[in-house]
Amino acid sequence: MVRLRVLTADDWPLWREARLAALTEAPHAFVARLADWHRGGEEQWRARFATPGAHHVLAVLDDGRTAGMARGVPSGGGVCELRSVWVAPGARGRGAGGRLVAEVEAWARRSGAAVLRLTVIPANEPAVELYRRHGFVLADASGAPLPDGTGRELVMVKQLRRPGPRAGRTPSGPPRGRPA
Repeated sequence: MVRLRVLTADDWPLWREARLAALTEAPHAFVARLADWHRGGEEQWRARFATPGAHHVLAVLDDGRTAGMARGVPSGGGVCELRSVWVAPGARGRGAGGRLVAEVEAWARRSGAAVLRLTVIPANEPAVELYRRHGFVLADASGAPLPDGTGRELVMVKQLRRPGPRAGRTPSGPPRGRPA
């Protein structure tokens, strides 16, 4: 069984352990590199928790082993970001990834976000499929260049709530004062 644990800044050692495991096990899945983080001290790791309103969550197996991780970050304009998603190899296929995505989505909804956005390495097909199963679609925008220069990250989005009517439009019709 997988349970979720929301972390605070005092839990930085748990986040560090999970993040380093993710970067070691799946370097192909992240733009960040192990070399950038493996020597980081407490200050660097606590800084990950300094973003106002950020949400860090671990998936934990019954035996206490970390099953996965995810992070939610508000980015303004009614958008939150889903970041740092990883599931340990021994926990794959047990629902940990889905639970992590659902938890960050619930946090984003509680935060009032209209959109949850993420970026993913195109070759990480299991992750792309996970996100699709949870209602994410490819966005028109392109993500950051990949470290190896072979392409760009995919940007995926999930609409969490309908945007309000834009000025000059009725909720279901053309702009006011103009013929249909």
